[in-house]
Amino acid sequence: MIFALATFGILLAMILVLIRLIKGPTLYDRVLAVNSFGTHTVLLIGVVGFWTGRPDFLDIALLYALINFVGTIAISNFSAIARLGM
Repeated sequence: MIFALATFGILLAMILVLIRLIKGPTLYDRVLAVNSFGTHTVLLIGVVGFWTGRPDFLDIALLYALINFVGTIAISNFSAIARLGM
């Protein structure tokens, strides 16, 4: 029961983050929303892994977290370069 509630809460938070991603007035709001969506995805994979009794999902969640981190750094560098006009 607790895993179902946690899954529902994470999915609700992901929907709210998607709304921020669409309506975000600046690029930084959108980058933050993408990063937050990735973090919520990692949480969702972990909760579903525990719910189904498959702890190997945590390895997938860790890999997704690393990809999310590298992607956020790449977007930040790209936006900084674009802002400086290089």
